[in-house]
Amino acid sequence: MRRITTYHDTRGADISRPTFTDVVIRGIATGGGLYVPDEFPSFDVNEILAFTEWPYPRRAANVFSRFGVDVSAERTEMLMREAYGRQWSDPRIAPVTEVVPGTHVLELWHGPTRAFKDMALQCMPLFFSEAVSMKQERGIVSEDFLILVATSGDTGKAALEGFADRPHTRIVVFYPAEGVSDIQLKQMVTQQGHNVGVFGVRGNFDDCQNAVKAAFAHEAFNSWLATEHRLRLSSANSINWGRLLPQIVYYLSAYADMVASGGVRPGEPMDVCVPTGNFGNILGAYYAKRIGVPIERLICASNENKVLADFIATGVYDITEREFVTTPSPSMDILISSNLERQLYELTRDAVRTGEWMTTLRETGRFQVDRETFGSLREHFAADSVTNDESLGCIRRVWDDHGYLLDPHTAVAWEVAERLRGENPLLVVSTAHWAKFGTDVYRSLKRIRHADELPEEVATLSDVELLAEVQKLAPRAACVPRSLAELDDAEVRFAEVVDAGREGVESAIRRWLA
Repeated sequence: MRRITTYHDTRGADISRPTFTDVVIRGIATGGGLYVPDEFPSFDVNEILAFTEWPYPRRAANVFSRFGVDVSAERTEMLMREAYGRQWSDPRIAPVTEVVPGTHVLELWHGPTRAFKDMALQCMPLFFSEAVSMKQERGIVSEDFLILVATSGDTGKAALEGFADRPHTRIVVFYPAEGVSDIQLKQMVTQQGHNVGVFGVRGNFDDCQNAVKAAFAHEAFNSWLATEHRLRLSSANSINWGRLLPQIVYYLSAYADMVASGGVRPGEPMDVCVPTGNFGNILGAYYAKRIGVPIERLICASNENKVLADFIATGVYDITEREFVTTPSPSMDILISSNLERQLYELTRDAVRTGEWMTTLRETGRFQVDRETFGSLREHFAADSVTNDESLGCIRRVWDDHGYLLDPHTAVAWEVAERLRGENPLLVVSTAHWAKFGTDVYRSLKRIRHADELPEEVATLSDVELLAEVQKLAPRAACVPRSLAELDDAEVRFAEVVDAGREGVESAIRRWLA
């Protein structure tokens, strides 16, 4: 008989033991905690190496099945074939490329929006709609769902693309009006679909995230949605376990591919370096390690918003006097890393302490873990941070030395990986196609500092037009995807910018639903 996994939350408030389809729909637990499985599968090395014989959809379906999702195996395989199908530019989905002997890059940007968020957000919306259909057929749920998303850039477009025209859902995305790249902005505001909405927010990503969280917690707003529109709120951010489970898959897949290519010997460990903002991607690597992937060190790479690197170094999470910095890697411009809560819980298995740390952070802007927890953290994680100009210098250096063009997020990881590398084979996680951030790639190749103005001859070009200039400078680099090259000609559907805070978010949603 097939085993169904149940879940509990990191703060201990939800004792209902929901299943996978329950937690995907709910997103966040009552009381603000995040869902984690009651038990985890265990993979031995031979089971991981068997992935080399399978296409990526089957690899993903196998992991989901082993995690005990309450969707039939046949239906899971069907949904995975749809999630990882023709919309991907590479049939391998998440290929591993050896750039330097001993250093491989896991390319997670071959999906339709050209960012690693597609790895989860081409999958999770399918299972979300499936879950709602299952619950409605059984009379457990009567409403449809409004997905609220706060984004630092890539999540917004990937979520819009994944949920566009999906049954039982509507989706609204909020982004920091001055905190995303021009191409990220154009990707979002030109999104097609009858059920999508996009709003800028006057503030940074943390302002967006805090406002969305406040809307979730506002009983009167939730009651209005249910009464007037028969809608319930849910989330597509990485706080949703439905986002995290697909991220575990590609680390198992990558290890199998590393062994197949000779990059690591069967059973021997590798190190993984991840550019990290909200802690979801590197948490996927931690969970992969926990269930059997031979990963020794998890290297957390931060940009100038280095709250995570500082926390891993000291055990103190402190944002009280920390200035929010705009960087070439905007998807990492985050000071409150939501998924760190799951990591702290997994290190302690103590819901009371986890809840206390999160409450202290919310109320005081800082918390400090105990010595035992800090020691456990350091057993798994190392970290360092990179300045804006160091990340741009890394792009240029890797291109000049190896003919491989990085985006600024991956450059942060590459730089940190070089500093902290040990004896193990190294996997650098590449989170975006270089063309998503072509302006800063241009700065890098032309040796222009991040804070300096562009030269007059290109200053009037749009970011899309500037991609052609990058291609001239790096003609052997991966070509500009058509979906990005044509953005300047796409219709802008969403241009409204709203005030930060719960009231700004809720007012925008009320107008959009009218």
